[in-house]
Amino acid sequence: MLTTENRGDVAVLRIEHGRVGALDVELLDALTEAVTATDRAVVVTGSGSSFSAGVDLRRVLDGGRPYTEELLAALSRTFRAVFDHPRPTVAAVNGHAIAGGCVLALACDLRLMSGGRMGLTELAVGVPFPTSALEIVRHALGPRAGRVLLGAQAGDREQALALGMVDELTEPGGLLPRAVALATEQASRSPASYRLAKAQLHRPANAAIEATTGGDAAVLAGWTSDDTRSRIGAALAALARR
Repeated sequence: MLTTENRGDVAVLRIEHGRVGALDVELLDALTEAVTATDRAVVVTGSGSSFSAGVDLRRVLDGGRPYTEELLAALSRTFRAVFDHPRPTVAAVNGHAIAGGCVLALACDLRLMSGGRMGLTELAVGVPFPTSALEIVRHALGPRAGRVLLGAQAGDREQALALGMVDELTEPGGLLPRAVALATEQASRSPASYRLAKAQLHRPANAAIEATTGGDAAVLAGWTSDDTRSRIGAALAALARR
């Protein structure tokens, strides 16, 4: 599901969960635990042709409202654990980073990409954004956030670079070494100063997230509506025909 390899001052977390690294409650909990348990810099990467293709939509349909409520809470915990990890974080995007997988990458301080497609496609299946995801996207992409989020499309690595979703492109064989090297370089700086600067940079996003203390009730309603479930079903059927 998730493997951890320590390389000096860097913990490499590799998603190995099914064919496309789909995000479910179990994987999200494992990611949250791994990130919060380490005091090292973190590199997050995937396996095969995917970094993570996003939420496991079949589990959403099968589990109904109880599972969806649990999933949304797990997504927010994971995104915030990565976003607020006090040490450097680098996403080594080895392949497709779609929807929630894209948000996971955007939660990192730096993002490298070697192949695949990347984008925020949630609105294409009628799925609204949890506040934590939306504010992390806004922080990472700035004025481009609306274009990427509302466009609901995935582009290739050159498009991802042009839109600011990634900071650097690499060849597949050089992706992980480059990501570890960058994380090591960042980790060599004063941990206390890095932590403080990161907290200061993230303060507006975290304030907006914490302002929704009542929970994302409207988001949950959107995820569990008949219209959204119908759109998810149609999207899964279209994937099955490919």
